[in-house]
Amino acid sequence: MKARVTVMLKAGVLDVQGEAVRHALGTLGFAGVTGVRQGKVIELDLAETDASAAEDAVKTMCEKLLANTVIESYRVEIL
Repeated sequence: MKARVTVMLKAGVLDVQGEAVRHALGTLGFAGVTGVRQGKVIELDLAETDASAAEDAVKTMCEKLLANTVIESYRVEIL
């Protein structure tokens, strides 16, 4: 079973990398881009065969390691 975790900074947290990308796009002529939020995608191969158990396990992984839940939010997809 596969899982995909998308981790993004929470709203209100300054996204320095996103702002740098927005600025760079502007200098390349893409002036219509008014905001960029950058995150990360983590894909996991799991031995678990039960989708509900897999989702619970991945959420625990996010809480313990994959996301800094103070400043980041995450979304789990079981594929």
